[in-house]
Amino acid sequence: MSIKTIYVQPGGGFDQVILGKSELLAPKAGEITVRIRASSLNYHDYAVVSGAWGPTTPRIPMSDGAGEVTAVGEGVTEFAVGDHVVSTFFPTWLDGEPIVDGFSTVPGDGVDGFAREQVTLPATSFTHAPKGYSHAEAATLTTAGVTAWRALMNNGNLKAGETVLIQGTGGVSIFALQFAKMAGATVIATSSSDEKLARLAAMGADHLINYKKDPAWGETVRNLTAGRGVDHVVEVGGPATLEQSMIASRIGGHIALIGILTGLAGSLSVVSALIRQIRLQGVLVGSRRHQMEMIRAIDANGMRPVIDRHFPLEEIVAAFQHQESNKHFGKICLDI
Repeated sequence: MSIKTIYVQPGGGFDQVILGKSELLAPKAGEITVRIRASSLNYHDYAVVSGAWGPTTPRIPMSDGAGEVTAVGEGVTEFAVGDHVVSTFFPTWLDGEPIVDGFSTVPGDGVDGFAREQVTLPATSFTHAPKGYSHAEAATLTTAGVTAWRALMNNGNLKAGETVLIQGTGGVSIFALQFAKMAGATVIATSSSDEKLARLAAMGADHLINYKKDPAWGETVRNLTAGRGVDHVVEVGGPATLEQSMIASRIGGHIALIGILTGLAGSLSVVSALIRQIRLQGVLVGSRRHQMEMIRAIDANGMRPVIDRHFPLEEIVAAFQHQESNKHFGKICLDI
């Protein structure tokens, strides 16, 4: 059976994105077939498709996929036909400590992803979607949702009353705001847009900082916490923001190193990290278990993701150009 599929040619680039066909295989033992209904854009997907981190062979992009089960292979008991499911970022990391190094097993990068109408994969490559979620809402969780959840809840052991610093209004940062408020934490948010800061305030952010107007925002954060500093920083900027994040951290604070929006390398003084004994923890999404725990919390709490815009699969390049403009607030989704 031939299905509509997006490919990125070797090296990547928006002019190397083509619409084609792929073949759907019947599920073998332990596998399920899923009618993919939605995907969502992440910086990692942008790097693959734009050519910043292009594939070496033709690749079906997109790490996030959500839809309904249409067939199950022998021995599959966790899912039934009609179930709504969402993909996992690391299909082989099911539980426990990290076992993966890099992106060789990640859909949309090392292996083919979800920019297609249907897919047959091991059942463990999916979890159940949250109850009542649309497919687009579920598709926001695989990368951004799990990253924020693991950073704060698993690595950070976030407690009520603690303080969290988030940066910007991308998917990870907004999920971090939502999870932090769910846990009873205080949230300090930074952005270069007063309009976006106002939207974060409406979602529950307690303190707002425009980092363009206040480049020494690390000290401002300390002032907002009576000189103590924050317990957790969700660091998505990278080299150009990490120094201010360390200034903003409390003694023994936790910085989740997540993003590289300001580049891959830079000059950095580690004095703050040493003097304040800060814990810098790299976070590369999470395991299937992390995703299942997050979805249980969502089911209990009723939290809904923030979706900025929808694009049809055929307009995938326009979707990435919208992401590139940095005008979005929350997640950008593909409807398939």
